Amino acid sequence: MALDVPYRSIPDMFLKRVAATPDRHAFGRPGPDNAPVWLTWSQVAERAKAVAAGLHGLGVGQEDPVAILANTRLDWIIADFGIMCAGGATTTVYPTTEPDDATYIISDSGSKVLFAEDPGQAAKIAGAQLPALTHVVLIDGEPDPSAAIPQLTLAQLEQQGAERLADDPELVERLVAKIGPDHLATLIYTSGTTGRPKGVELLHGGWCWEGVAQEAVGLLRDDDLQYLWLPLSHSFGKTLLCGATHVGLPTYVDGRVDKLVELLSVVRPTLMCGAPRVFEKVYNKSVTTAQDAGGAKAKIFAWAVGVGKEKVALEQAGKPLPGGLKFKYALAEKLVFSKLQARLGGRIRVLVSGAAPLSPEIATFFAAANLPISEGYGLTESSAGNFVNPPDGLRIGTVGKAMGDLECRIDSDGEILIKGRPVMRGYHNLPEETAAAFTEDGFFRTGDIGDLDADGYLRITDRKKDLVKTSGGKYVAPSYIEGMFKATCPYTSQAVVIGQARNYCTMLVTLDPDAIAGWAAGTPLEGRPYAEIVASPEAKAMVEEYVAQLNSKLNRWETIKRVTILPRDLTIEDGEITPSLKIKRRGVESNFSTEIDKMYTGTVVEL
Repeated sequence: MALDVPYRSIPDMFLKRVAATPDRHAFGRPGPDNAPVWLTWSQVAERAKAVAAGLHGLGVGQEDPVAILANTRLDWIIADFGIMCAGGATTTVYPTTEPDDATYIISDSGSKVLFAEDPGQAAKIAGAQLPALTHVVLIDGEPDPSAAIPQLTLAQLEQQGAERLADDPELVERLVAKIGPDHLATLIYTSGTTGRPKGVELLHGGWCWEGVAQEAVGLLRDDDLQYLWLPLSHSFGKTLLCGATHVGLPTYVDGRVDKLVELLSVVRPTLMCGAPRVFEKVYNKSVTTAQDAGGAKAKIFAWAVGVGKEKVALEQAGKPLPGGLKFKYALAEKLVFSKLQARLGGRIRVLVSGAAPLSPEIATFFAAANLPISEGYGLTESSAGNFVNPPDGLRIGTVGKAMGDLECRIDSDGEILIKGRPVMRGYHNLPEETAAAFTEDGFFRTGDIGDLDADGYLRITDRKKDLVKTSGGKYVAPSYIEGMFKATCPYTSQAVVIGQARNYCTMLVTLDPDAIAGWAAGTPLEGRPYAEIVASPEAKAMVEEYVAQLNSKLNRWETIKRVTILPRDLTIEDGEITPSLKIKRRGVESNFSTEIDKMYTGTVVEL
């Protein structure tokens, strides 16, 4: 059955939301002492319309790309709504993007205007040849009068727009009326695991579909309060903006990930979405804190987790809970799980995980703590949200059912194929790659391998191109093994399985700095630098013990024969992970080729 989408475009959806609930909280930002400061929908509209009128005055017309190079913050959203209300298309650039790639994206997109967070971000394009770029708008900081491309502040742009609207109050409404569902809304450049980023052309109709579909599956409600910290440069963050606009739920916006845990107890959200790494860190902290406490506290924690997992197993099997188990779980929640719930603000209704695979073991732990995670699945090329576990129908180990009226089928080689309104128009300026991305009958090739069960729940088994084939001809799914290890070893930050064309599998591991510092406390390693702790024989023995536990759950050809603990974590800047925290295997293997080669010399001893 077709999903009813009552909007022509994102600006149409936005203006209808403003008209429906003008005085309700729309978006919040951190204020003094980090207390949330809220803007109503009418206040957001006033600023966004001023930005739109200001951009119109700078020559931005229908489908003209306008870039945003900034961290997640309220001003990013104001700029985004303003761009689209002017008829333009938002081009997103990660704030961590290096100058070369930032310049490439702005050039390839043909962006007319750039919103830069501050002079430091604006400096990334200094001296570049960008003939289409006419202005740079600084969110923070003062313009450089000597800049080759004219600069102005966001406040100045809004003032110029407000003056135009004073003379022509209906300007924005006329611009919005010309935007249809098949017009370009965003150009999001995939961070990519290889090569130059590709611009993904996403249309207004697909984003509006996303907003309606999120409500239909029960993810978003108008009585929710969302904590949005995800990169707005990424499609996951963008799709949540569409959902919040359609439903009208208040959203606190703060991209400072280092403040996330601290502010959860201040903001007290009912809804939060994130990449698996966030949930892994919460899991690691909970487990290592209990282990470090030792004695009765560690035993009570282990007992509570066991009770919780017993409860989850019955719920997943659709079986009723015995009275005795209900009593034990109530006690476990009071003694252990209530503390974890309080750490997340104490009001969580829905947690959503996306952007990368979530370990079933970690998903089970959160469900045991009465904080079930609805894992979802989607791609930049399909507006981020395609499948999700409904809150009232969670199946751990799957990414849920297709949202809305999205079509899905599994190809003969196991590849997941999808078709529907949220799928991209194509890759910008890349007609051959666009053609190769679709089947003859119009299904998008996701590049992921999976299967659908009888009830339509999708299980992702691996990336099509990431399958490792050993020299013995055996296929290994690295992401599956990496996820298992993260759930087995609570000190893990990242794990990368190596084995392509090799005669056995090995693994590179990085450890979480906070967790490993806690592990070292009370030993001669306490207070030592991270690199010194992880290089110690004690750390190596600890990790190898966890690898042995991992190997006991794997097929013989999948087992890890050697492991190396790296002296630092993987970084975006070194080309080892994407901004959405996916591993860039080629970058890791290149940067740590010496360490990898050492694992394939000499006699192998089983771990």
